[in-house]
Amino acid sequence: MIIYVYDQGEYITFAESLKRQPQGKRSIYVNLTNRCTCNCTFCLRSLKHMDESMTLWLKQEPTVAEVQQELAALPWQYIQEVVFCGFGEPTCRLDDMKVLLAYIKQNHAGVTTRINTNGLSDLAYGRDTAPDFGKGLVDTISISMNASNKERYLELTRSQFGLPSYDTMLDFAQRCKQYVPQVVLTVVDHVEDSEEIKKCRAICQKRGLQLRVRVYEDK
Repeated sequence: MIIYVYDQGEYITFAESLKRQPQGKRSIYVNLTNRCTCNCTFCLRSLKHMDESMTLWLKQEPTVAEVQQELAALPWQYIQEVVFCGFGEPTCRLDDMKVLLAYIKQNHAGVTTRINTNGLSDLAYGRDTAPDFGKGLVDTISISMNASNKERYLELTRSQFGLPSYDTMLDFAQRCKQYVPQVVLTVVDHVEDSEEIKKCRAICQKRGLQLRVRVYEDK
């Protein structure tokens, strides 16, 4: 699926979402790629066999035009937020994502936008990418913090960029505050214990960042 809704642990189509809940607004998710610069030990990509039966596993990456076509067909009166997040890392298609964000903001100004990312786009592109999320394109950026130190971070994420990944991710998060109204870092419960989460919270507070504890999903 390219466009989907997350509902109680399930990835479903927008049409199915309307059947289950005919009234009210909801978030939709845009799935651009299977590619990722991490291979997290707790990610569904690592826990499930990735084949054509997986609803979010793309047979091929959609073009910008194909995504725009699916977005244009949606009943926008039921949408409050668009989130770029799938089985892959959305910043692997940074330029395409920016085009789509601009399309959403131009056509549906009242809808908020969010990016869920591992925060490693600086390393992927070899430059400061924080400004790419400015100009009113993104309302919230959610960055996977995962751990309180670089060794534990690498153990969990298996980032292709090695130990520098952790500090680069934190620096990226801080710079994003200049361009994005809401910057959130996340850790996953049941992956990290309460003491580790406490350390993560302290790091965020020191850097003026917000921490959210995500519920672990194994299905």
